[in-house]
Amino acid sequence: MRLSRTVGIAAVAALAASGWGVASASAADVPPEAVGKSGVELAPDQVGRSANVQHLFNTPHVTPVDGTGSDIAFSGNKAFVGNYNGFVIYDVTNAASPEVLARVNCPGSQNDITISGDLLYLSTDSSRSDDSCSSTTSPTTLKQSWEGIKIFNVSNPRVPKYIKSVETACGSHTNTLVPGKKSDFIYVSSYSPRADYPDCQPPHDSISIIEVPKKAPTQAKVVAEPNLFPDGGNPGGVQPSGDGYSATTGCHDITAYPSKNIAAGACMGDGVIMDISNPVAPKVIEKVQDTTNFAFWHSATFNNDGTKVVFTDELGGGGRATCNTTVGPKRGANAIYDLSKSNKLTFKSYYKISRHQNDSENCVAHNGSLIPVKGRDIMVQSWYMGGTSIWDFTDSANPREIGYFERGPNGGVGGGGGGTWSSYYYNGHIFSSDLGKGFDVLKITEPSLQKAAKVKMDELNPQSQPVYKTR
Repeated sequence: MRLSRTVGIAAVAALAASGWGVASASAADVPPEAVGKSGVELAPDQVGRSANVQHLFNTPHVTPVDGTGSDIAFSGNKAFVGNYNGFVIYDVTNAASPEVLARVNCPGSQNDITISGDLLYLSTDSSRSDDSCSSTTSPTTLKQSWEGIKIFNVSNPRVPKYIKSVETACGSHTNTLVPGKKSDFIYVSSYSPRADYPDCQPPHDSISIIEVPKKAPTQAKVVAEPNLFPDGGNPGGVQPSGDGYSATTGCHDITAYPSKNIAAGACMGDGVIMDISNPVAPKVIEKVQDTTNFAFWHSATFNNDGTKVVFTDELGGGGRATCNTTVGPKRGANAIYDLSKSNKLTFKSYYKISRHQNDSENCVAHNGSLIPVKGRDIMVQSWYMGGTSIWDFTDSANPREIGYFERGPNGGVGGGGGGTWSSYYYNGHIFSSDLGKGFDVLKITEPSLQKAAKVKMDELNPQSQPVYKTR
């Protein structure tokens, strides 16, 4: 999701005050066949789902961590859920009834979150008065303002400790873990420079790389700021539809595939493949653009073999109703590319949910991860108010949805936005962070996917993809 750097937390607070951030106590369950097949439209806060998806749990945002819900990372039996006001740690041993272990109040949008052993990395991409968790909003035009990465020790998940901060150019919209033997390398993505931002100067065609020594994390520091686009990248322009497509001034998100020493970058106007064999000197080895249908290259996901990449287009920044017949099936969608052994990308098709949302529902492709099924490419993905989609892209040219969960309008366009920000599969369940409704747990009961539940992971950062053991 994108919010103006100059609006940031204040805008989110205003949106929450408008009512969209308050979760309903209950929601009617619409028959699974009612939505998307018969054309029945959901009433506000009603639940629609396919017959093979169960909704097991929801808990609303609770003060003081009651801002916008954002990203999720996993370690052992714990889920770490980002929030514009901090983060929450859940024990998900019993996925149908997670236990809150800690709520950490630490405002700073968007609090994108990554876990590595006992260390938690938190992104701050709104200008703050200082690097503390009691900071206040501060003008981006002020040199003394702070944005960047905060590091916590979560060895005691009930009492996390804030141990270090690292300031980065243009802040940290998202962060990606590239693990090393002795150090973690954190790729920090940020964008939207301006001449009057002293810590975010144009052209900013780079990322920041932080090295965190595992035995001495308080010595973390920026060790490189590689320029990924020496040619300036995509200059931006206008699509045939009349929508603009973004110029490249940095990256929105990067997904690493450490075992293959590659990463896929979604960099505003460009989709790229990087060689990360030297983690402090990534090299762009492939670049693609789509000036006809893609407005803003937002995120990327490899398939398990590393032979495909799914790029997402966040048309409208997450605030527009784009899942309708007017926008159509190719904009605000995923683009599926085959990736050759020589790391060349070949476009194969678009995928967009066909469950048309109404004009009050912000809906566009957003964050997701793989479901580990042998011989198949299955992804679970959030679509804001389009809900959570489970879809199959084994055939790159013919992707199809095989399950979904969604709510009816709950704020939406004009009311600030809502819906699910991130939906990830982890150890047998789907966990979802909703902007306004809190934390959800789903279960996919599709018979052909049941072996995936036997695949157990010790840790999952969806933007640092493991090689899933499939069954």
